[in-house]
Amino acid sequence: MINEQSRSEAYAAAGVDITAGYRAVELMKKHIRRTEVPGVCSDVGGFGGLFELDTAGMEKPVLVSGTDGVGTKLKLAFLMDRHDTVGIDCVAMCVNDIICCGAKPLFFLDYIACGKNVPERIEQIVKGVCEGCVQAGAALIGGETAEMPGFYPENEYDLAGYSTGLVDKARIIDNRTMRHGDVIIALPSSGVHSNGFSLVRKVFDVEHADLRTPLDALGGRSLGDALLEPTRIYVKPVLALLKEVHVRGISHITGGGFYENIPRSIPDGLCARIDRKAVRVLPVFRLIAEKGGIPERDMFNTFNMGVGMSIVVPADEAEKALSILKREGEDAYVIGEITESADEKIRLVD
Repeated sequence: MINEQSRSEAYAAAGVDITAGYRAVELMKKHIRRTEVPGVCSDVGGFGGLFELDTAGMEKPVLVSGTDGVGTKLKLAFLMDRHDTVGIDCVAMCVNDIICCGAKPLFFLDYIACGKNVPERIEQIVKGVCEGCVQAGAALIGGETAEMPGFYPENEYDLAGYSTGLVDKARIIDNRTMRHGDVIIALPSSGVHSNGFSLVRKVFDVEHADLRTPLDALGGRSLGDALLEPTRIYVKPVLALLKEVHVRGISHITGGGFYENIPRSIPDGLCARIDRKAVRVLPVFRLIAEKGGIPERDMFNTFNMGVGMSIVVPADEAEKALSILKREGEDAYVIGEITESADEKIRLVD
C-alpha cells in the first residue's frame, strides 16, 4: 500500500519525489512475486531482506557472494528507450560468477540510482531483474532505488546488484584436480553480453548511429537489438552438470575476454589450449572487428567472441558432459584441451 502520509514539498522542490518511489515499488511487486523460492522470509519494503538457509545434507555449508553492474551497456538502453532487459544482464553478471565456484544462487538484491524516478521505467528495470532471477532460480529479496537529481541526468540511471549462493565445502570446484588432457567445453553466448561496451560504443559511435535499421550482417537484426541482447544465465544447466560430472574448472567469459578469464580457472603448470577455428564467433563480433579495424587478439582479449562460459572436464567424461548440457538446452561444444606449460595459462592456436 502506498504511504499517503509521507510527502515533502521541500524535498520535491529539490528534485526528489518520495511518492514516485512508493509508486515504483507497487508497480514492481507483481514481478518480484515471480521470483519467490523456498527460504524467502520477508516482503519488499522492509529494512533488510530475510532468507532462511536450508543446509540439509551439507556437512560444511559455504556462502558464495558476487556483485557487479551492467556498465556502459546502459547507454544503449537509454538510446533505445528500452529498459526491460538490462536487469537480466545485472543478475547474470553476478550469478554466472557464483556458479563458477559450484554454488547455487539463493537470492539477489539490486541497486538503481537515477536522475529522476519515473515509476514505469523503474518497473521495467526491475521486471528484467526478476526475469534474470527466475532464470537463475534465485529470489529477489530486496533492493534500493535512489533518486539523485543533479548527479545523474533525468533520463539516465545506473544499475548494480549482489547475489549470495550456497555450496557444500566438499563440492566447491577445485582446479587443483585439473590434469593434462582434460577437455574444455564452450557454452555459447547470446552476443556481447555486458562487457566491452566502452569499445563497442566507440566503434559504432552509438550516440549518432542508426540503431534500428535491420542489417544483413546481423541476420536481419538491427544494431541496437543485437547489442542489447541480454547476457545468458548458465546457472541451471551447470548445476545439472555438476550433479553427474566431475567438473574441474569453470570460467565466466566477461571483460578481458579469453585471455583474462580462462586463465583464472587454470592452476600453475597447466595451460588452456584453445582451437581458434573451433570457436563459433558470432556475427556481431565480426562486425565490430571489421568496423573498428580491431586485431583478432584484441577481440579475444576484450569480448567473449561467442563463448559465454568455458568448462573443464576429464576427457573420459566429455561426451557425457556434452550430452547433459544439450539435454539442458545448451548447444555446448569442445574448444580445446588442457596441456602442460610452465610459462603460459592460455594459448590460442589455429
